[in-house]
Amino acid sequence: MEHKIAIIGFGGMGHWHYDLIQKIDDLSISGIYDIDEKQQKDAEDKGLRVYKDLDELLDDQRSDLVLVATPNDLHKKLSILSLESGKNVVCEKPAAISSVEVQEMIDAANCTGKFLTIHQNRRWDQDYKMVRDLIKTDKLGGLWRIESRVHGSIGIPADHWRQFQEHGGGMVLDWGVHLFDQITQMFRGEKIKKVYAALTHVTNLMVDDGFTVELTMESGVVALVEAGTSNFISLPRWYVLGSEGTAEIKNFAQKGEIVCARGNGADDVMPVLTAAGPTKTMAPRREENIHREELPLIESDIREFYQNVMRVIEGKEESLIKMTEVKRVMQLMEAVFESGETGEPVYFES
Repeated sequence: MEHKIAIIGFGGMGHWHYDLIQKIDDLSISGIYDIDEKQQKDAEDKGLRVYKDLDELLDDQRSDLVLVATPNDLHKKLSILSLESGKNVVCEKPAAISSVEVQEMIDAANCTGKFLTIHQNRRWDQDYKMVRDLIKTDKLGGLWRIESRVHGSIGIPADHWRQFQEHGGGMVLDWGVHLFDQITQMFRGEKIKKVYAALTHVTNLMVDDGFTVELTMESGVVALVEAGTSNFISLPRWYVLGSEGTAEIKNFAQKGEIVCARGNGADDVMPVLTAAGPTKTMAPRREENIHREELPLIESDIREFYQNVMRVIEGKEESLIKMTEVKRVMQLMEAVFESGETGEPVYFES
């Protein structure tokens, strides 16, 4: 069955979806709508139809899908208008700028009987899949801490809508929505007891340009989640600690390493002499008493996102991205904002 999708917003992510859709069987673009003349011209150069206004896009009976790829504050309005016009909707993340808005979108989808999903594309990141699969094993012993970070050094670009609060800017809504979604997927079925957050404003006073968040899971595992835009030396993308070993992945789409203990006897370590005195507690294990293992890359195909969307519309599959999960992550981000503003922990799902 062939499907056609109309794109609202032909900026950075709109172009990304355009490129992806060219690689997907049975899915094509009916046209785009954007208020920016530059983006209109670019769409015309690509041979795409440019709708003169939103009504023309919504009235086009050739399309059964709409992609909303606009600034965050417009997601709810445009998604609901699309649903009410009889279209199925793929909305860019975050779904909206509050959990109340997300619920309104869910209600509109239920009322119209149309399909609504959110483009949580980072579920297809290779590094995420590697860690997700690793913690299902006992290679590290008992898991007690997991650290997920993304670091950059250019701040939020001054000419970008993401620097404005009224448009839903800031790093919590930009990268937090991905990182928190990944953690909640890793610990599916487990409650998050406590949220403690610190937000940074190094280069931008209007919105957060970074955050460090500790999530305490019901099992006692602590997940540290961090995004920074003023980090000129990046810390590892993933750092995973168990009772018998540690795993590290330095960056996106890179192989990782697992280091585990072979023993736990007194001969495992030799004291280290520092300038100020000896230490045995912080000395490394002997090389022969540790086991190193490569954490290989996992295959991943982001085309699966749209393939699933089409099969859901055809009644052949369930959605990989459920709106209940989307709403929970939005509520989690609201707890992050609350903790960051008050300096106090938020007891989230206790």
